[in-house]
Amino acid sequence: MRFELFISRRYFKSKPKRTILSLITLLSIAGVTIGVTALIVVIAVMSGFEQDLKSRILSIEPHLVIDRNQQPIQDVEKIVSLALQTPGVIAAWPVQELQAMLRADGRISGAIIKGVDPEAAAKGLNMKCLEALAVAHPSVSKSPLPPIILGRDLAHSLGLMKGESVFVISPKASLTPMGFVPTMKRFEVIDFFSTGMYEYDGGLAFMRLEDAQLLTHARETANAVEIRVDHIFRSNLIGQQLMSRLGSDFRLRDWRMLNQNLFSALKLEKTAMFITLTLITLVATFSITSSLVMMVMEKTKDIAILKTMGATAKSIKRIFVFQGMLIGAIGTGAGVFLGTLLCHLQETYELIRLPGDVYYITALPVDLEFSDVAIVAISAMMICFLATLYPALQASRFNPVEAIRYG
Repeated sequence: MRFELFISRRYFKSKPKRTILSLITLLSIAGVTIGVTALIVVIAVMSGFEQDLKSRILSIEPHLVIDRNQQPIQDVEKIVSLALQTPGVIAAWPVQELQAMLRADGRISGAIIKGVDPEAAAKGLNMKCLEALAVAHPSVSKSPLPPIILGRDLAHSLGLMKGESVFVISPKASLTPMGFVPTMKRFEVIDFFSTGMYEYDGGLAFMRLEDAQLLTHARETANAVEIRVDHIFRSNLIGQQLMSRLGSDFRLRDWRMLNQNLFSALKLEKTAMFITLTLITLVATFSITSSLVMMVMEKTKDIAILKTMGATAKSIKRIFVFQGMLIGAIGTGAGVFLGTLLCHLQETYELIRLPGDVYYITALPVDLEFSDVAIVAISAMMICFLATLYPALQASRFNPVEAIRYG
């Protein structure tokens, strides 16, 4: 063990002559502990919210979308077949999307309607209710009306229950003896879906692909082909492999691009929160600086004796750097332990619960990652190291003769 570290430990363990110095040291450790604990807990909670949002969004949205700019896709079956032959692709299905008005019992609401192949889409989306679209075919079911699935909030705004009918009004006009009139068709509501996100629950509906094609007067075509892959973080690579086989006429977008604004906002908020809470640790390091300055003043004679015995300025500097880093290490270690413990307790026992009528979740989500804990711990230790430089530099510049004469 280097003698600088040995002396630093002796200084830390020895009882100081001034009570205020001991109090400042304890406050320094407590400040670093609180700062690190707060950082770990907040970052874990924000990561939990982000992970929960991703899982909810990707349960109803695809990982990849292939379409053409302002043009429908003609050879839908060929593209779906090529997608399924690409390694890493789990499911692929054509989509005919349209904006429409829904009317029921005098209530009207706008919605985005997706016409999908129910069996293929059910394999790619985490929505069991899509399987009901395949079963509820007019030739199989008792009802002569084609089926439709609504978001729960959308159905609530229209006052609809299962088994009731709703009129879908498409902006695609049909030529009649009365002129061009919007296409209107009656559907039966067979089920609802709920994601916990009003953007989807309040404005999205699903129907069979052929019914959406009739509403938009688009036969044998689709707006896009949606794809689900086995690993979401390899979606871009899998998409590039598929695009090399399709050509430049098509456009590829992955789940990051489809939700770019949301994920960018979450990342920015997480970064801003990290910087803000790091200031707590920064304030705590001022106490470390104060503690070391007072210790340097108290150990003036010791510094002079060490220098007369041959200790260099660098050795004196290292003694007080080690002293400050020891305070920082204890505080950081305690903060990591408390932060990890609090996250584990919240994840296991859900100590902090949220009102279900206000939030889409009932408990505070937590997603603690080792990389986040490591970044917090390293950042705290770096700040503590910077806080030790000034007092350590002042101690190394002491003149041993003057120190002994006036100490």
